[in-house]
Amino acid sequence: MRRQVLLFVSVVSLCSVLGQVSYSVPEEMSKGSLVGNIAQDLGLDLKRLKTGNARLHIGNSAEYIELNKEKGLLLIKERIDREALCKQTTPCALHFQIILDNPIEFYRVTVEITDINDNAPTFKMNNMLFEISESAAKGAKFVLEKALDSDVGINGLKTYSLNPTDNFVLKLNDNAGGEKEVEMVLEKPLDREKQEHLTLTLTAVDGGEPQQSGTVQIHVTVLDANDNAPVFTQSTYKASLMENTQKGTSLMTVTATDIDQGTNSLLTYSISSNTDGILDLFEIHGTSGEVRLIGKIDYETSKHYQLHVKARDQGGLTDSCKILFDIIDVNDNTPIIDLMSTTQSIPEDSTLQTVVAVMNVHDADSENNGVVKCFLSDSVPFIIENTSNGFYSILTNTDLDRETASEYNITVTCSDEGVPSLSSSVTLTLQISDVNDNAPVFERSSYEAYIVENNTPGLSIFTVKARDADWNQNARVSYILEDSSVNGVPVSSYVSVSADSGVIHAVRSFDYEQIKDFQFRVKAQDGGSPPLSSNVTVKILIQDQNDNPPQVLYPVQTGGSLVAEMVPRSADVGYLVTKVVAVDVDSGQNAWLSYKLQKATDRALFEVGLQNGEIRTIRQVTDKDAVKQRLTVIVEDNGQPSRSATVIVNVAVADSFPEVLSEFTDFTHDKEYNDNLTFYLVLALAVVSFLFITCLVVIISVKIYRWRQSRILYHSSLPVIPYYPPRYSDTLGTGTLQHVYNYEVCRTTDSRKSDCKFGRAGSQNVLIMDPSSTGTMQRIQSEKSILDEPDSPLEVRTFSPLALSKLHVYVCLLADCLVSAPWTEAAPCIPLPLSCSHISCHTVVIICFNFC
Repeated sequence: MRRQVLLFVSVVSLCSVLGQVSYSVPEEMSKGSLVGNIAQDLGLDLKRLKTGNARLHIGNSAEYIELNKEKGLLLIKERIDREALCKQTTPCALHFQIILDNPIEFYRVTVEITDINDNAPTFKMNNMLFEISESAAKGAKFVLEKALDSDVGINGLKTYSLNPTDNFVLKLNDNAGGEKEVEMVLEKPLDREKQEHLTLTLTAVDGGEPQQSGTVQIHVTVLDANDNAPVFTQSTYKASLMENTQKGTSLMTVTATDIDQGTNSLLTYSISSNTDGILDLFEIHGTSGEVRLIGKIDYETSKHYQLHVKARDQGGLTDSCKILFDIIDVNDNTPIIDLMSTTQSIPEDSTLQTVVAVMNVHDADSENNGVVKCFLSDSVPFIIENTSNGFYSILTNTDLDRETASEYNITVTCSDEGVPSLSSSVTLTLQISDVNDNAPVFERSSYEAYIVENNTPGLSIFTVKARDADWNQNARVSYILEDSSVNGVPVSSYVSVSADSGVIHAVRSFDYEQIKDFQFRVKAQDGGSPPLSSNVTVKILIQDQNDNPPQVLYPVQTGGSLVAEMVPRSADVGYLVTKVVAVDVDSGQNAWLSYKLQKATDRALFEVGLQNGEIRTIRQVTDKDAVKQRLTVIVEDNGQPSRSATVIVNVAVADSFPEVLSEFTDFTHDKEYNDNLTFYLVLALAVVSFLFITCLVVIISVKIYRWRQSRILYHSSLPVIPYYPPRYSDTLGTGTLQHVYNYEVCRTTDSRKSDCKFGRAGSQNVLIMDPSSTGTMQRIQSEKSILDEPDSPLEVRTFSPLALSKLHVYVCLLADCLVSAPWTEAAPCIPLPLSCSHISCHTVVIICFNFC
């Protein structure tokens, strides 16, 4: 077994075909047989075959060859039958490509399949039958069926032999196609009376080693004399035939003549051919010689057809002719696009002329019908180039931008130059992978934000926003506060920035009077590698709040000395006494000041300008006006709420300084005295109010309790009987009165409804005055209540008529206020000449309190 290796290496500009190698192997090699060391022949490293995912691109053909990437060898994958693969075509070869990725490369490989003598010549007919007249002249020719040998070249059909050769010899003629025409020539006249049937053996022998042969039996029947053979009008007929001609079309008519008469002149036409499939394509009418198309003609299958037509008369004499059909190509095949290698995704920063796909395009038609041009039908940033015969590459033509287009559908259309033109197309989907080539962009070129002073630390001021046109991690934006300082203080002590949301928070509480505005820079950085960033300037403006009261600059208020403005008594109306000067450190309307006269010794003498703070006289100064004039001026701002400050202006109405000095020597002392007096008055008012409220609560509580007890007594069935106890004597023996005065408090049956109650619940009160003391009163409490015992009157022993009269008055007044009933009721309480109705309850309570 012989194996030949031919290696061709070529380099073409902008072409991915880096080399070509050819091998020659015989057919019928066993599976796994070596074809060639492709790695060595192409100069490729075995590692490159593995990393480049080396593979064979066979196309639509059967896979007879396989690649061993581990050893870099081409091996037989399936047993190859050259006759089944190429039939009679020579040379017979397999064409395929070796494809490598990263980068995309491919090499052409041609494996020529050489023929071996594995087929013997065969005849399609088992027997050949001839009927030959005995009158056949010497030299008469009889065309024999040719043998078929699937092998080619030296292994093909070589010669024929005929046995026996008593009457016939074999004659071989070479026709225009290079084939041998086999004729049996009558060498010796036949004699039917001696031998009516002859059997000959025709042997076909090839030229291979070992030599192989095939035989067929020729049976000759000797007929009666028919001494003229048919003769065709032409030995060769030629015609052109369009492919795809409809079946049943009449192609031509062949004619043969026989000068015999009768039945010996009747001819029969038939087609004989050693080409497979001829009888499936053509037929001839047996008597008319009309040739018709019965099959489908395909130019791509065969460009020429040769028919052998035989005319036979009734005597068995024959003649033959040839019909040559030239097939005219019709544009009936669309271009076939075979994608050899494609890329699913490329980065957007790929360089120009990057190969994204390699394809093979071929058209089975011929001439212009088979000339193919490919183009990209869509407007895409790619071009297609014809790198070699039938091979195309799709390359990038411009810079790619994923943000503009993240995916391309590349439609490749290939059309031939036939009329009409046929085309086919294929669509490739190419993803553009993202590269971090876009920095974040802020929505605004700069930001300004406002915040009111005295804010709470941590307050959200506003939000900066940046967008990144990239995708996924490359588009994830983080916000960073760039290092800077404001008045020597790091800006991070003023504000902070949320890394995820871009929200700017105040770190401290701002004071407008200390800082009115400041600016800093915020950087937006994406998550790419390396990261890209951009920054923006942010200006924070502090808004003023009315948090500062006005400050009086003039007149200056001092604690140790007295300053007074002098106004001569001759001053006219509108005389400028002085001007109150005040400022407010706030801004805007919070700093707008207005001046008002709050207090003055004589309001009819002075006025204050609302806007300018000027103090002027509003009437003529007279001698009756006091020398010392004290003005209190209040200065208010225009904020919400407003803040104010007061200033005291001392004015001296005098014509000379000594007069003023004598009047103002005790001014400070009077001021201090008045201030102390005011404090004590306020304190006394607070104490009295507290005591009044306390007494009022106690009285109301006692009133409610007595009312509840009276309701219980009112619903009882016991009668109320007045009881008069015996008089009490003066046991002490001394006193201011010589007689004892007993006052009895009597109650009617309806008096239990009254709110007049004496003493505490559940106790009996006896008021005793010690004769040795004129202002002291002792209270003795017992365990019984006069309300609980209706028959027990209240007994009062008085040793001082003045004290007793006062006590009666106070009790009467208090009872009158609490009961709220007139003294003219039945059974008056105490017959006194005083009227209590004009005294208020509040006054009564105070009187009782003072008495106690």
